[in-house]
Amino acid sequence: MQDEQVNRILPDTSVVMVFRFKGHVSFLENDVKNELPTATISGLRKSGKLVNYGQNSANLLVVFNEAGANAFIKAPLYELYDSSIALNNMYKDVADVEEQLAEAKNNIQRIVLIEQYLLTKLYPGEPDKIVLAALEKIHAAKGILKIKELAQSLYISQDAFEKRFRRVIGVSPKQFSNIIRMKSIVSSGFTKETLSEVAFNAGYFDQPHFNKDFKLFTGKTPTDFIKTPPLW
Repeated sequence: MQDEQVNRILPDTSVVMVFRFKGHVSFLENDVKNELPTATISGLRKSGKLVNYGQNSANLLVVFNEAGANAFIKAPLYELYDSSIALNNMYKDVADVEEQLAEAKNNIQRIVLIEQYLLTKLYPGEPDKIVLAALEKIHAAKGILKIKELAQSLYISQDAFEKRFRRVIGVSPKQFSNIIRMKSIVSSGFTKETLSEVAFNAGYFDQPHFNKDFKLFTGKTPTDFIKTPPLW
């Protein structure tokens, strides 16, 4: 982007790799810029982040499928929860790719470079069908379900299920469901219902609990969020 810009990035359900090949990008915390490394990997988060994109900055993002990052990352994904780390902590040879991205002539070349690089990191194996089935059920329920009942429907103990889910997805089933629930609320716009109705329909039994979770997720109260929706 040509001009400096600040955006609030809301929590999502995928691990993301970011390759910055031009300019500067920082997290904003208490009005302080914390510049991000050239190549970064971010796990799932419980709350949004303010991101400052410097003038003439450019990034290439790899947004994995919800169960896809596990095939490329050997370390347990839950270690990335609520954090962003330099990718060279995980891949020691990433500096070579960073140089190639900076020298590439266009975005098509950059995409090909990243695809080829990630293919060298792919681990053989089959997707976890139980976790995939759980993801489908959580999405269908818009995150409003009990984890114990979810595990029972998949014919697996709750303890074993939660361990498998955290390893593959990077958060617990409950944390993932909360992200889905909040994403569903935010995407709906909720302008045709009272906030009490929104909270009740999302499975909350009291307004204060809903308001607290909503502000943690978006950085704004429901009322303020409706007035000033985020750009992204």
